[in-house]
Amino acid sequence: MHTMLVSGDLPFAPPWDSQTFDRRWSMLEAGSPRLAWLCEGPDYGTFRYRVYNMVEAVSSSRPGGCGAAWFREAEIEWLIPRLSGIDVLILSRVRYSARVAHLVTAARARNVKVLYDCDDLVFDTRYVHLLIEALAQEAPRAQDWDFWFAMVARNQEAARLCDGGVATNAALAARLRDVVGGPVSVLPNFLNRQQQGFSDELLSIKAERGFQSHTPICVGYFSGTASHRLDFGVVSAALARLLARQPDVVVRIVGFLDHVGPLAAFDARLEHLPLHDWVNLQRLIAEVDVNLVPLHPSVFTECKSELKYFEAAAVGTWTIASPSWANRQVCADSRRGRLAVAEDWDDALAEAVELARSPARYAELAMANAAWVADQYGWNRFAARIVEAVLDRT
Repeated sequence: MHTMLVSGDLPFAPPWDSQTFDRRWSMLEAGSPRLAWLCEGPDYGTFRYRVYNMVEAVSSSRPGGCGAAWFREAEIEWLIPRLSGIDVLILSRVRYSARVAHLVTAARARNVKVLYDCDDLVFDTRYVHLLIEALAQEAPRAQDWDFWFAMVARNQEAARLCDGGVATNAALAARLRDVVGGPVSVLPNFLNRQQQGFSDELLSIKAERGFQSHTPICVGYFSGTASHRLDFGVVSAALARLLARQPDVVVRIVGFLDHVGPLAAFDARLEHLPLHDWVNLQRLIAEVDVNLVPLHPSVFTECKSELKYFEAAAVGTWTIASPSWANRQVCADSRRGRLAVAEDWDDALAEAVELARSPARYAELAMANAAWVADQYGWNRFAARIVEAVLDRT
């Protein structure tokens, strides 16, 4: 595959920048109703999928003449006097503070609907132990408990202030309803325009070479953050057995994963890469033959979204995934991907490697799945759904 480097930069303007604030505010004023997303600050995680992509989708087609823009917590003082120009304010994983509470109180006084949007089970202190377990901290320190309880509790208190919520899937929405003061809509994660366009280019390159497998065959795990260490433990032993059986298979690990368990014996066949920006991540996923999405079973992982599936399918890469709620939905048709319970990973990996050795069959599945993802998770498929969800017109 050609090495393609593309900028994955998002508009990370400095806080308290009047020019960028005014530009974003003008996007909001350009239509009606007016939807404003508030985040703690732009990043390559939650902000990308839950704020930037939402605003891009709505702003690009303006369903019903809608206006949309995003703002950061540091701009609250600038937002408060302008709240009468907002119809719905969506707090995206924003933690409680006196400033946030003041904003919500002022919004309600002006009849602005306030929603809490979250993409992970990090808004209910009853599940903090599962979050710490996901970090695989065998002996968490007192300060670890303090940090995670404080973070989750602040999310929880911010959510309690709201009139309702938005979640990435039905499993997470059910948990969020226990916290917020009203109904919760479901808006899944989806691709943005640049991410999808680059994915299409990568898919075309693979199609041009007939999906001929790399030599050696590459199995990829894209951990993102250190919170996936326990998840990787679900598949690490089966991966080690695969490498022992098949010398032409290698493993690519991208992200902060620093403990590979039994795979340490195959260090020469492991490729460790740092976390990449959200566009070039698509290139790294496109270069592997098999994408792994293992999840340690718990209420926490049951609420995870399907983004690791559709990021891979968009670039024509086959996925094996643990059967969380979201993964069961996208892989309900076995031609879209392979679900694997704990004792099933050996067979699933063997089947996937054999699929990679059959380029014609691989190509058929990959192209069909990429087309399905473009239809289900394309950047231009969500504008009307976003407006309906946040305005409660469903």
